[in-house]
Amino acid sequence: MALRATELHAELGKVHLMGVGGVGVSAVARLLLDYGLEVSGTDAKDLPVLESLRERGARIEVGYDPANLGDAQTVVISSIIKPGNPEYDEAVRRGLKILHRSEGLEATMRGHEKIVTIAGTHGKTTTTSLTAHMLKAVGARPSFAVGANIPSLGTNAELGEGGYFVAEADESDASFLNYRPDVIIVTNVEADHLDHYGTEEAVHQAFVDFARLLPTDGLLICCADDPGANDLARKMREERSDLRVVTYGFSEYADRRLSQAQSTDDGRFSALVQLDGSESHTLDLSVPGQHNLLNATAALSVGIDAGLEIDEALKALASFSGAARRFELKGNIDNVRVYDDYAHHPTEVLAALSAGRTVAGEGHLHVVFQPHLFSRTKEFYREFAKALSLADSVAVLDIYPAREEPIEGVTSELIASRVEVPTHVLSPAAAVAHVVEQAEPGDVVMTIGAGDVTALGPQIVASLS
Repeated sequence: MALRATELHAELGKVHLMGVGGVGVSAVARLLLDYGLEVSGTDAKDLPVLESLRERGARIEVGYDPANLGDAQTVVISSIIKPGNPEYDEAVRRGLKILHRSEGLEATMRGHEKIVTIAGTHGKTTTTSLTAHMLKAVGARPSFAVGANIPSLGTNAELGEGGYFVAEADESDASFLNYRPDVIIVTNVEADHLDHYGTEEAVHQAFVDFARLLPTDGLLICCADDPGANDLARKMREERSDLRVVTYGFSEYADRRLSQAQSTDDGRFSALVQLDGSESHTLDLSVPGQHNLLNATAALSVGIDAGLEIDEALKALASFSGAARRFELKGNIDNVRVYDDYAHHPTEVLAALSAGRTVAGEGHLHVVFQPHLFSRTKEFYREFAKALSLADSVAVLDIYPAREEPIEGVTSELIASRVEVPTHVLSPAAAVAHVVEQAEPGDVVMTIGAGDVTALGPQIVASLS
């Protein structure tokens, strides 16, 4: 990578990253530091990740100020940075090179032997983590960039010495079209991010455009159980005879077929996986849920393409301990287990609750759910209510607005009033008190959502103590 580092220095020079506390931009910062570039960055909040970047040698500031740009030659921005931000406006005034986070990441990918990107409306973070973990565990020394911190990897991004680069590909704003992958995994394709795309058809078209980026003899790996991903596989088989297309899932039509999924007494989850019609192998995981068996099979497909021994790849996947905010255990107090999950789409919520229900067994499942975005709530409130009805009790927080302004008539009550189990719209403090009062030994408590609901898990554990 020495030659690529020299090229990157010449291409980007000194780099300033705005929104550097975000998981996506911080990943780019870590990779640029690994390449030896001079890096600075700013965020609106003083987050723990900022100190870790300072320790790596980056100059990091809190609060946006034109002076923070210093003598930067290139600026990398997160999706939330817009005109009106004083640093952004100063970069424009100076005529600096301005790259979106995805363009900055793409620059760090170049020069690798094989670029693997994982996309999907949901499941991509865990699948990316599983893939990177597997390759690292077998000694392939991959580079990677993931949308979460991965305990088994120790970070969310790293420049490895091997030829593989594994990256999560974000479809939310179509920025995944900036990548040039050799291998693509698509976990699912559903209507989401309609504030950007407008229609479900536009979402599906974006994934078609993404798959078309694959070169001759590129590999497309799609989940046969998901109608959108399966349709993408069919479409690309018809359109591109020069591509290799592989499907996976519980479907009888999947090329890599799962069956006999079960949980074990020691909390592990397993299934048989039949590879391309050959003999079956046991896929064994420590992370719960059928959705994670699917994610692991997608990762295994990358391992097969990389020439790994099947047993070696399966052993590596079995040692994966999970990703931050993906059914992450926050504590176990008197046999009340508290988990946190990033799920913010109805399908994700259903998968998370299904895993929670499996783990709870004969116990009860109590959920604190925070809807994310007014537009998503307006579009999917019925589907959210149906998914949440899998719990035994539900506390719904006010909608986390993120980048949006309120929409008249769109509140958490739209969801809560349709859930088929006892449900209340509560403040964060009241929700903590409610689930602590409800929970008994053997029960599972879950905090679910992409907003600041994640802060409640430790509070619930402390209150239970």
